Amino acid sequence: MPGHDLSGVVVELGYGTTGLDIGQRVFGLTDWTRNGSLAEYTAVEARNLAPLSADVDLTVAAALPISGLTAWQGLFDHGHLTTGETVLVHGAAGGVGSIAVQLAREVGARVIGTGRTSDRDQALALGVDTFLDLQTEKLEDVGKVDVVFDVIGGDILDRSAALVRAGGTLVTIAMPHPVRPTDGRAVFFVVEPDRARLADLATRLRDGRLKPVVGAVRPLAEAPAAFAPDKRTPGKTIIRVAQD
Repeated sequence: MPGHDLSGVVVELGYGTTGLDIGQRVFGLTDWTRNGSLAEYTAVEARNLAPLSADVDLTVAAALPISGLTAWQGLFDHGHLTTGETVLVHGAAGGVGSIAVQLAREVGARVIGTGRTSDRDQALALGVDTFLDLQTEKLEDVGKVDVVFDVIGGDILDRSAALVRAGGTLVTIAMPHPVRPTDGRAVFFVVEPDRARLADLATRLRDGRLKPVVGAVRPLAEAPAAFAPDKRTPGKTIIRVAQD
């Protein structure tokens, strides 16, 4: 959902705020109970922000908070993915999926990515071992996997349940599961703020181990058009706010 990720500089602190300083570069997310990051100034709880070093581009950093935390929590906190297992990542070239592919590869998992025909090159560049084109290929040909990470929902989510091997997990952020794996777990979750994990993801970003896929970068005045359904681009759409 637009209006939650952000990166920038702290200009004011609320009474009693600790752990941050005025003038400090930060990135993070607003609570789900409010939007607000598509503006010149944003009020956000300090616990939702993490420090950002001077050598990390603010535009790149803005693509990381929700996508990075969602990918981490889905793969490891809920999916319990480990070295040597196989994970199926739906939407592998998207904002969340692209981060999930990279994190899964880092822990030594085999990664199968899905997407549209136009997503193939991007997904392969991210490191998927196999790419399945949902427009031209049969999902069931993937075979059994240990973890399915779904960001699509609908029919794809329903059909993915049968791909989970015994003891595996179907994880989705799209919708509660109408169909569950026969001998596995099903988890629907909403991402939670986590300052420590954000800092960890920022370290990976600095080290070059993690590269968010930045899609369109548009000025604030073009925000409504940037999120129109017919303006879909691979990766994360970023709204750059210029302050006077």
